[in-house]
Amino acid sequence: MAHYLISFNEGAMDHIPAEEIPEVGKAAAAACQEAEDAGVFVFGAGLHPQKATVVGTDGLVTDGPYPETKEVIGGFVIVDVPARDDAVTWAAKIAAACRCPQEVRLLDGDPEPDAMVHKAQ
Repeated sequence: MAHYLISFNEGAMDHIPAEEIPEVGKAAAAACQEAEDAGVFVFGAGLHPQKATVVGTDGLVTDGPYPETKEVIGGFVIVDVPARDDAVTWAAKIAAACRCPQEVRLLDGDPEPDAMVHKAQ
């Protein structure tokens, strides 16, 4: 099985009238519960808007994301499914629930911890 990130950009749900947001929230929770019941849900969350902190390789801490960034992730779900088509199926359910398009991306597998240590040496 492989982990896929299903995400939407900040502001993607701005078109939804405020009075409909609770309904959208319930639909999104139901889609995530369906994924959990199916055994494919790993984790999901919304992200606080534009409140990132960037830590440079020299340790310098700045507010982020960088000003030239036009799109940032507003929320995401990670699913563990056998194939990309399965991730796309879940993304379609989440898109319908959230009323906004979803991006699907394969996450790189976890490297063996020893391999990471050897590369650092």
